[in-house]
Amino acid sequence: MKLSTRGRYGTRAMLDLAMHNGEQPVLLKDIAKRQEISERYLENIMRVLVSSGLVMSVQGRNGGFSLAKKPSDIKMSEIIQAVEGSMSPVSCVDNPKLCKRTTICITRDIWVKLKKAIVDVLDSVTLADMVKTQKEKLKETKIEMYHI
Repeated sequence: MKLSTRGRYGTRAMLDLAMHNGEQPVLLKDIAKRQEISERYLENIMRVLVSSGLVMSVQGRNGGFSLAKKPSDIKMSEIIQAVEGSMSPVSCVDNPKLCKRTTICITRDIWVKLKKAIVDVLDSVTLADMVKTQKEKLKETKIEMYHI
């Protein structure tokens, strides 16, 4: 399975919202700038995340975006599924009626196992986990400046 930019950018936008969770709603332009994503493209992704119930949109002067749930309650699988759709490597995994060979097809059995493995990995990671890891990475990569 290869994630599209929608999956990668959607995940980064959700992480950005989680990093700023509890503050006032986050402006789209701020997320776009920090994550180096086109505002126009990000707007489409955010629309999908709002309609999936993962993100809330607040209109008006103090408007912006915020998480609809706690970071610990949002799994990576939910984010990817919202922006990418099914995580099945082939369509017959989700809809066996698409192929008359599904009952005898050994490769479909492998694709079913592959989907389960992908979902299991993505289910094991929450936004809260990602925030913790992101903060650790940022702490590790800070270069200290010494002045003499």
